[in-house]
Amino acid sequence: MAEKKEAPVEKSGSKKKLFIIIGAVVVVLLIGGGVGAWWFLLRDKPVAEAEKDPAQQVQVPAIGQPAAIGPMVNIEEFIVNIISGDAAHYVKASLTVELNNELVKTEVEQRMPQMRDAILLLIGNKTYEELQDLQGKKQLKAELLSTVNSFLQTGQVVSIYFTNFVVQ
Repeated sequence: MAEKKEAPVEKSGSKKKLFIIIGAVVVVLLIGGGVGAWWFLLRDKPVAEAEKDPAQQVQVPAIGQPAAIGPMVNIEEFIVNIISGDAAHYVKASLTVELNNELVKTEVEQRMPQMRDAILLLIGNKTYEELQDLQGKKQLKAELLSTVNSFLQTGQVVSIYFTNFVVQ
């Protein structure tokens, strides 16, 4: 009987193939990880309605265009202490609110104690740093607008104007 001789197996060729396969898998994983990291970390995420800055919703009238002005109601000057860590700070302010119709003017005058109370509580919960810059004041206006409108039933406050605003 003739003995069959087995062909010698090349180990270096199979090692080369193994290294190529492992290298390809590593490259694919790195690319996939990069795309995944970009997708979850670096792309712009849509801002939910609750996360939007209320200061961005304050309407600023355009310069040079005549605007219809609604009835105005003055809110008397008030002084309120604000949150401060180092020293006593306070806000001295006066407001004027612009209304969308004459009917709501009577309601605003009747609800003035409620509105003043809400305004004092809202401003009293602000910090000295928040009220120092323009962005903080715009945000305060937006919060005041929302708070005051929550009381009204016959109309709305269109805009709030600070006629006097001092933070010390």
